[in-house]
Amino acid sequence: MLIEYALDRNREALIATVRGLSEADARRRLVASLTTPISLIKHAAAAERIWFQRFWAGLDAAECDGYSNRDEGTFAVGDDETVNEVIAEFERASERSRDIASRFDLDETKDNPREGTVSMRWTLLAMIEEFARHAGHGDILREQIDRPIPREPNR
Repeated sequence: MLIEYALDRNREALIATVRGLSEADARRRLVASLTTPISLIKHAAAAERIWFQRFWAGLDAAECDGYSNRDEGTFAVGDDETVNEVIAEFERASERSRDIASRFDLDETKDNPREGTVSMRWTLLAMIEEFARHAGHGDILREQIDRPIPREPNR
């Protein structure tokens, strides 16, 4: 379906922002928040779990394949985690999301305490929006890493 294709394109666009970065560059903090190239991928994996594993499949946190709480912990990347491992984690979470989503009609709804009644269509569109936004963040970070702005000489 077109909606799932659009979501997969944004998943890939987000991953593209971190591919080829060194481990150090992937962890560089260039903004005041916890946002780094690698943390965007980690956060996206958690978003997959929160919406598909926790909300749609009704799993407890212990049944999920990784972090699935709605807090800043979604951006936490362990010192021992590599870029490739975090990408693989996101790809696994995405695959599981595809499987869960396939069990529901697009117009099937559930009540969400934060959002009200939402459909699977709404969820897929929300994920498209979130991953597009984060791919944009990743593009800006990547641009800063790949082409640092030259400093003005001291006068």
